[in-house]
Amino acid sequence: MSFAVTPTLTGEHTVLRPFTADDADGMWEILQDPEVVRFTFDASTELSRERVRSWYASRSAQDDRLDLAVTDRATGELVGEVVLNAHDPHARSCVFRTLIGPRGRGRGLGTEATRLIVGYGFEHLGLHRIELEAHGDNPRALRAYEKAGFVVEGVRREARWRDGVWVDDVLMALLDREWAALRPPTVR
Repeated sequence: MSFAVTPTLTGEHTVLRPFTADDADGMWEILQDPEVVRFTFDASTELSRERVRSWYASRSAQDDRLDLAVTDRATGELVGEVVLNAHDPHARSCVFRTLIGPRGRGRGLGTEATRLIVGYGFEHLGLHRIELEAHGDNPRALRAYEKAGFVVEGVRREARWRDGVWVDDVLMALLDREWAALRPPTVR
């Protein structure tokens, strides 16, 4: 399996597409949101506009991971990203992560984007397992992952010190057979 092909995936409300260099400014704006920063980066992470521009300009050229821009289908507006990375070819597994900016929240776009990329991972890339790690104090993300079929496998209790409190890490995963059971049967 290779991530050499970067697909465009279309849902009812979202389109996942390859990043272009033109997306850097939109992602820079999204990365200024305190909630995105809180749930995506370590406190020590230093971001600059040039670093962000370089990162997103190179996403489509990567063949060891799949980074897709999440856009609002109705407007074309960039609202976030979804990623499959850390591919283990022997276990046929990947790690999933996402971030959705403020203009994409509360409308089901994150849930649909998650389902689209997870479906692509299982149905086109032949993955057996997709896993993720989420912050225990991010109920919006946890709900979206559960709606997409992810199952909690464990909790690393008080794994992070952030904003003066200990925060759990929630480990979740979805298997290919669980994904298949969630899909409606095809009509013949």
